[in-house]
Amino acid sequence: MSAKRTERLLTLVMLLLSTQRGYTKEELFREIELYAGAPTPSAREKLFDRDKAMLREQGIPVQSFSDDPAFDHDNSIRRYRIDAAEYRLPAVTFSAEESAALTLAAGMWDVATLDSAAARALRKLQDRGAADDGPAPLPVEPRIRTNEPHWDEVWRATTSRRPISFGYRAASTGREEPRTLQPWGMGSRYGHWYVVGLDLDRGEERYFRLSRITTAPKLLEGTYEVPENFAMLDSLDSLDRAGDPFEAVVAVQPDTCHLLRTRRGAVLDGADGGRDMLRFPYGDPGDTAADIAAFGPRARAVAPADLVDQVRDRLIRAAAAQEGPFPVVEFTGPAPRPVRRKASADTRLRRLLDLVPYLLDHPGADMEETARRFGVTRDQLAADLELLFVSGPRYYPDGLIEVSLDGDRIFLSNADNLAAPVRLNLDEACTLIVGLDTLRRLPGLDPGSAAASAHAKLTEAAGDAGRAGKAIATTLTDDAVGPTLETLQTALRDRVQLELTYLVPARDEVTYRTVEPIRAFSRDDVWYLQAWCIGAEAVRNFRLDRIQDARVTTVPVQAGPRPVPVGDAVFRPAAGDELVTFILQDPARWVAEHYDAARTVELPEGRLAAEIRVATTSWIPGLVGRLGGDAMVSAPEDLSRECSAWLSAARLNYP
Repeated sequence: MSAKRTERLLTLVMLLLSTQRGYTKEELFREIELYAGAPTPSAREKLFDRDKAMLREQGIPVQSFSDDPAFDHDNSIRRYRIDAAEYRLPAVTFSAEESAALTLAAGMWDVATLDSAAARALRKLQDRGAADDGPAPLPVEPRIRTNEPHWDEVWRATTSRRPISFGYRAASTGREEPRTLQPWGMGSRYGHWYVVGLDLDRGEERYFRLSRITTAPKLLEGTYEVPENFAMLDSLDSLDRAGDPFEAVVAVQPDTCHLLRTRRGAVLDGADGGRDMLRFPYGDPGDTAADIAAFGPRARAVAPADLVDQVRDRLIRAAAAQEGPFPVVEFTGPAPRPVRRKASADTRLRRLLDLVPYLLDHPGADMEETARRFGVTRDQLAADLELLFVSGPRYYPDGLIEVSLDGDRIFLSNADNLAAPVRLNLDEACTLIVGLDTLRRLPGLDPGSAAASAHAKLTEAAGDAGRAGKAIATTLTDDAVGPTLETLQTALRDRVQLELTYLVPARDEVTYRTVEPIRAFSRDDVWYLQAWCIGAEAVRNFRLDRIQDARVTTVPVQAGPRPVPVGDAVFRPAAGDELVTFILQDPARWVAEHYDAARTVELPEGRLAAEIRVATTSWIPGLVGRLGGDAMVSAPEDLSRECSAWLSAARLNYP
């Protein structure tokens, strides 16, 4: 069924591109025999309407018009066409540096649908002249995290300008209320995604944090116009953390709780009962309560009262859950990889519309190389070629695409209408534009860099789809991390050693390191420095927000190869690692992915068992306390008992 629909859609595109005069519905129904499969005329009409809507969603400009204005609303005589000038992606030239920035921007998305859209957009631009060889020269590798709840639904509503309704729990009151919103834009800052727009219940512009949305957003009927002067980046800039409305007072044991001591604005305010009194501003009570609970017996929240209550409740829930009983867990194999779903008709249509111009520009293209370029297997490419061979109007002279194979070489002809790549759709344009915009605003990057010039060219070439760039924005560094990232880039460019003062939370101590920087990368909105640690004689990852000081030296990095791990995994297994089994409730399922679980198994009531390899277990009780009952350690038994004892000691802080 999917192949038949793809064939019908591809034939429809070919016909609508073939003439400026256009076709009536009846003419299209005669030329495209697959419409004859509809059981009734009414069903055929609905099928055609769905096809038009799907093509328009993909950025294909299906036009509807009438020859006689007097009958402009008479659907029976309306004609349809695709304006070839609007369909084709305009030629645009990128320098080698700009092409490298495009490649880096395309690889920034961690959600499968947008990662695929970015790859398609990059491939189209490469077909129009962007270079596709060589790695990106920039010493940073950012990633845009999109794994917050309901991210996909909010993205769809924002890019399609559809109102949504959802339940929302306000940080200030803790109450859950229904909200109805016209989303103008969405963006990420300080590790959280926000959606901003017109709150229809209150009649004013409001912000909503995605992690506080309590029900799946529901798309509503209708559309709306976004104010002309709206830009999501400006809205993100207005979220100034200097306006944190609360102040915490926490009693901490001497020479411990260094993550609390180094928070922005933290000051010591004397001592009491052998503990240091620490004050710091904060904005989100839930996040701050989790930060304090993670230190268990070493930190006691003193004020304000609601923060004290939240820390106490979090520790009580964690202690109760850690007491068990735990389900019997039987791991049967490694953690499953994401299931690769069969491509939908629209996904396959996009691939075919990209494949045709590539094959026309590369006569005799190799099967294996072409399959790799389009991210499919050889068998799938063969199926695509077979579908191209049978696509086209049956009664149109020389209407069918001609495909021939000479060994492993592909030759294609009679498809001149599809010779140019289709314009970027909203997802494709937005992924690259937002990626470039995020990249050009990283600290330490020249404002006139290749990322900035590529952004300007791409926005112009994308046409109407480029407007989405104003609606989506991300800020990957805050004021605390930005200067450190700038320092690291200097060391990376100059190829010199760094001296670090580094906080190790697992041991709650400050250490001093000399390292040779390899690269800086981000994962889950956290920046890391990958470097050769001279003291450890091994590659290590250092979180930038835990680097207390970074000093560039004049000592050049040593020549010669280093055993650098491939990829951006933060936690890597080693021979001496210990296996720990977690039982995770739904809100904490991210733990399995974040710590690269070796094996997982689904449990009743939506829980997940995850087996994780760890070099040291000293940090695990703190994680259990932070998650407030959503994560429990069931094995090994001695660690499970240690977590229970740690939580019991922490509860003594709150009689």
